[in-house]
Amino acid sequence: MKLDDLKPAEGATHRRKKIGRGPGSGHGKTSTRGHKGDKSRGSSKLGFEGGQTPLHRRLPKQRGIGVGLTARGFNTGRFKTHYTVINISQLEVFEADAVISPELLLEKRVIKDLKLPVKVLADGKLTKALTVRAHKFSASAQEAITALGGTVVVL
Repeated sequence: MKLDDLKPAEGATHRRKKIGRGPGSGHGKTSTRGHKGDKSRGSSKLGFEGGQTPLHRRLPKQRGIGVGLTARGFNTGRFKTHYTVINISQLEVFEADAVISPELLLEKRVIKDLKLPVKVLADGKLTKALTVRAHKFSASAQEAITALGGTVVVL
């Protein structure tokens, strides 16, 4: 097989419809566009939806662009800090008195990546004293870790 042998599969290509070539072609005069109106002239307004109330009028009006606000008046939480969340029950895989950092959590596959800061929540039970280094802790998680003699280090 060579490049000059290549051709589309049978039935994959079609002849272009020739329009505006006189009445004998069957597609003369109006060239399949019908009579009058924007569709025959080839220009309707940008955003025109055939008389239906257009999208830009169906949506709420824009309020001021401020913190977390974007166009059209929706609060997107754009400037919110997102965290990788782990629970204290997930820290059970580590030995007692271990120093747990985000890098170690990644190594043990407790978290998937280090793109987001790590937040520790208090779901589940913890039975060992650990030193946990993370970006944020819930108050109850901090309490649970220190109650067992562990320490909490905020990065």
